[in-house]
Amino acid sequence: MGHREDLLEGAKRCLLEKGYARTTARDIVAASGANLASIGYHYGSKDALMRQAIIASSEEWGTGVAQVPAGSKAVPADAEPLERFAAVWDLFLQRIATEREFIAAQVEVLGLLPRDAALREAIGEVLPEGGEGLVAIFEGVPDTEVDAEAARVVGPFYQALLTGLMVQSLLTPDRMPTGRDLAAALRRVTAGEVLGKAE
Repeated sequence: MGHREDLLEGAKRCLLEKGYARTTARDIVAASGANLASIGYHYGSKDALMRQAIIASSEEWGTGVAQVPAGSKAVPADAEPLERFAAVWDLFLQRIATEREFIAAQVEVLGLLPRDAALREAIGEVLPEGGEGLVAIFEGVPDTEVDAEAARVVGPFYQALLTGLMVQSLLTPDRMPTGRDLAAALRRVTAGEVLGKAE
């Protein structure tokens, strides 16, 4: 790898170990083996590098979930829509439970968005693509098969659920729903049976 890639990998490590706001340029240099001047040369600033690190980390995390084959035991190829919904959420929930440093970094960044216009703009630019990727994961198809309307309408729905579950995992990790719970909730909401008898 060159210095640019080394710096990005170092910044991603710092993101997990120290968090977004507490990472300094010297931390990144120590983690990457690059020199201080190379941050400015390759990224313009430490903040720009950290923005790239949070985006790259998020993309890699989502890709890790997406790499589960559609016909695997975790997500049967012939699953009914709600069964697939539950199975995919279980994959996400497993990662949420076991990758707490990543989740903490994601939630930290959410809190910074109102006061950091550059961070907000950087994440806002990739948010639609992230929603499209989530639709593809849940449907078990390549991103190229997700139409614009599905990405616009369903992508933010999945993003809202995922963000909420990340926050909840930090607050009440012992009371997290399962994929089956989420599917049951969706079924009851759409059937108008929220207050009805649970299955």
